[in-house]
Amino acid sequence: MQTFGNYINGEWITTGDTFEDRNPANTDEVVGLFVKGSVADMDRAAEAAAEAFPKWAAMAAPNRGAILFKAAEILDSRFEAIAAEMTREEGKTLPEAKGETRRAINILKYFAGEGSRMGGHLVPSERDRVHMFAIRKPIGVVGLITPWNFPIAIPCWKLAPALICGNTVVIKPASASPLSAWRLVEALHDAGIPKGVINFVAGSGATLGAAMINAKPVKAVSFTGSDKTGKWIHTEASKRMLRIQLEMGGKNPTIVLNDCDFNASVENVVNAAFFSTGQKCTATSRAIVEDGIYDQFVAALVERTKKLKTGNGMEAGIDIGPAVDEAALKTILDYIEIGKKEAGAPLCGGNRLTGGAYDKGYFVEPTIFADVTEDMRIAKEEIFGPVLAVMRAKDFADAMRIANGSEYGLSASVQSSNVSRVFDFVYGMEAGLLTVNLPSAGVEYQLPFGGTKDSSFGPKEQGPAAFDFYSDYKTVYLKY
Repeated sequence: MQTFGNYINGEWITTGDTFEDRNPANTDEVVGLFVKGSVADMDRAAEAAAEAFPKWAAMAAPNRGAILFKAAEILDSRFEAIAAEMTREEGKTLPEAKGETRRAINILKYFAGEGSRMGGHLVPSERDRVHMFAIRKPIGVVGLITPWNFPIAIPCWKLAPALICGNTVVIKPASASPLSAWRLVEALHDAGIPKGVINFVAGSGATLGAAMINAKPVKAVSFTGSDKTGKWIHTEASKRMLRIQLEMGGKNPTIVLNDCDFNASVENVVNAAFFSTGQKCTATSRAIVEDGIYDQFVAALVERTKKLKTGNGMEAGIDIGPAVDEAALKTILDYIEIGKKEAGAPLCGGNRLTGGAYDKGYFVEPTIFADVTEDMRIAKEEIFGPVLAVMRAKDFADAMRIANGSEYGLSASVQSSNVSRVFDFVYGMEAGLLTVNLPSAGVEYQLPFGGTKDSSFGPKEQGPAAFDFYSDYKTVYLKY
């Protein structure tokens, strides 16, 4: 059994108490043991990052990019093993894990290239013989708190822009799936990143999150996770006036109109609602269907969902893996019981899967509730599992009203062949990420990512917008 240590100031620290990283599809398997970080470890990591910052910030950005390029090559050489480990620790299917690993590699390459393109502003002055410009500068030590559901992609899309801007980093991964982030840090270590530039501390979110926020060298914190934790971070980080970036919950709608491509829309809703076990912040949890096709669409949705295969993601032909852990499974099953009381029996699913190999994992059937109304909890609260609430809309305007009637505003989708309706959706939908005739879940790294309302706070992630959080401006007025 391998013990994976914390990484502080360029060294792997493998001593101390450990916690288990178990396979949610087969709880008999311990994927690895991780050293449980302490407040003192977090403080040492922050101090190491602060010590490394001046030299790293002074390095030419293209040279920082060369290290990211090399790390991408190292990840690529270990592609199959990393993807398999991700499936074993998080539960998503192997094809999904391979897609995420490839995405992490591409994110590293994208931001590595930005090291040669990172610009500022050059504008003319109103005054004679005055040269004016603004250049980007790094923030300093940045703390990253990452979730379990995308255990390498999200750490990568935070780490890569932070590093290319010249910041040094302390990362705290989710305890449910820390190995994927550990592999990312390992690749950067093997690529020759200077000691102290990146530091990895695993362990209790409550203990280490508070320690990160209170560590004096930390100047900014980027967090992805629950809205409850995000709001707590907002309160605590504001006491120190830290720069913060929060990506939190969603209750994402897919609007299905009478004029949609029917079969494609069924596939898109099933994909967005149930793939990755519905454990995506951008997953569809509300399907809002126009009255003219409601009954037909619900029937097709149920028929397609019943064909999905749930099981161990390492096996061929599996569409849906397990919930990530026992607590997540309990939350999903509790919401299913709430849904039964509110909307009646589900049209499909609604049970924990048992018998044989299912008894060793956290498996739940993909579940559909129909005729859900706006006052129901399953229409308002984030479940983060394979549970879909189908709602009826009188027309497009009613569908938009229902879709926007949420405290969240992360992602939303519309299924329609009417160009005018599509543009009405684009300009009227209160969400940060919109898709048209595609699943609500599934984003790329070249454009800004983030939501509105209670889903997000602070500058957007990914693409060129990532620099708005990880850098600041230094403005220069020069008389010659």
